Amino acid sequence: MEYSVKSGNPEKQRTACIVLGVFEPRKLTATAEQFDKITDGFISNILRRGDLEGKLGQVLLLHNVPNTLSDRVLLIGCGKERELGDTQYQKIISKAVQTLNDTGSMEAVCFLTELNVKGRDSQWKVKHAVETSEGTLYNFDQLKSKASSARRPLRKIIFNVPTRRELSEGEEAIKQGISIAQGVSTTKDLMNLPGNICTPTYIAERAFKLADDNKKVTTSVIDEDEMKEMGMGAFISVSQGSDEPGKLITIEYKGGEEDAKPIVLVGKGITFDTGGISLKPGAAMDEMKFDMGGAASVFGATQAVIEMGLPVNLITVIAAAENMPSAKASRPGDVVTSMSGQTIEILNTDAEGRLVLCDALTYVDKFDPDVVIDVATLTGAVIVALGHKASGIMSNHNPLAHDLLNAGEQAADRAWRLPIWDEYQEQLDSNFADMSNLGGSAAGSITAACFLSRFTKKYQWAHIDIAGTAWNKGKNKGGTGKPVPLLTQYIINRVVNS
Repeated sequence: MEYSVKSGNPEKQRTACIVLGVFEPRKLTATAEQFDKITDGFISNILRRGDLEGKLGQVLLLHNVPNTLSDRVLLIGCGKERELGDTQYQKIISKAVQTLNDTGSMEAVCFLTELNVKGRDSQWKVKHAVETSEGTLYNFDQLKSKASSARRPLRKIIFNVPTRRELSEGEEAIKQGISIAQGVSTTKDLMNLPGNICTPTYIAERAFKLADDNKKVTTSVIDEDEMKEMGMGAFISVSQGSDEPGKLITIEYKGGEEDAKPIVLVGKGITFDTGGISLKPGAAMDEMKFDMGGAASVFGATQAVIEMGLPVNLITVIAAAENMPSAKASRPGDVVTSMSGQTIEILNTDAEGRLVLCDALTYVDKFDPDVVIDVATLTGAVIVALGHKASGIMSNHNPLAHDLLNAGEQAADRAWRLPIWDEYQEQLDSNFADMSNLGGSAAGSITAACFLSRFTKKYQWAHIDIAGTAWNKGKNKGGTGKPVPLLTQYIINRVVNS
């Protein structure tokens, strides 16, 4: 898809379609009102007849509108003007793009970026229009024998901004929006691939390709033999049950000053999670291919940062393994020694994400990081706490947590902070090791983060639990691409504020 920005009057646009907004009840936006005057009241007359009320998501496609150069005019219902926020704006853009794609308008000039969204400027609106457009048109059909596609798909959108002074900011917004959207799409692709294709080896191959395509990127992989030599007993306790070898994958992007400390992202990459010996129920187990959502999202965010060419040093570490039951698999009650030297009693082999992550979090200390952010589909408990609307954030550093929460608000990829107070740590007590890998049913997301916090004492760290936000169920089953927008916005903010 091709995107651009311009500043102009709607009646002068020679294009396949002009997109204008209508508020409820039957109230034209300022641009639509201007357009209506040029057409001698053509639009307002139609609205008076009751063809469109202006409710959120309503559409009306018009042909042969007088005094215009456009083949069509698409009116989009924007709901009540005072209630127009981030979510409503995204729904409006999505409905417009879907309608354009379905009705044969291969290009369009869109004036919806001029809507007054609470607290958002033109740059934000253009950037999120691009991200929403790409998300709306995303389709995972690469494994189907016949790909589905529109007969005359939408190929070009021009977003209008109120003044020419905003064109340069709009162009930068498009660049960021495309990069982030591509990162989101990569994340979705990785998550939507089945476990027999997207193995730890496959993710490693994708990481090597990323390095091959970019001079500032290097990729390295540590295999199980080397992990054993390094003392990663927690990681190995998970991967040893599978015939698929586990891999610790490191992607290093050097975009900043040579001596600048790196931002480090760590992703949980369990490419399929049966639960191990603590076997999961069979219902919906197919969704456990999504248990590498943390790895997929840090990979997608890294790709976006590279595409934008941001002047930062970024190191991404992916702990990739498959959790399977076998004669070699860990048993409940086993005690393993982590890379940090701390011992762990495995009470439940389905609490495996924290086992691969704890060794990865110990490993990344070697990079002398500025901050470390791990992302994981770690606990079902976070869904009980926050549902499927927000990711959970836990951190040992208040400013880092604050910056991530703000980035999530900016990116419309929101999160909520949960505590990791010392009082919760005792739930991890074990009679036979330094700690157990399970804290009981109460505060499960918090005790999981408390477990990880024991391996992050040497640096500023935050944990993002995306078990509730990483994928959709039901008819729209598939990866969401979260929290790629949050992570990339955080890194963009670091660049802007440095």
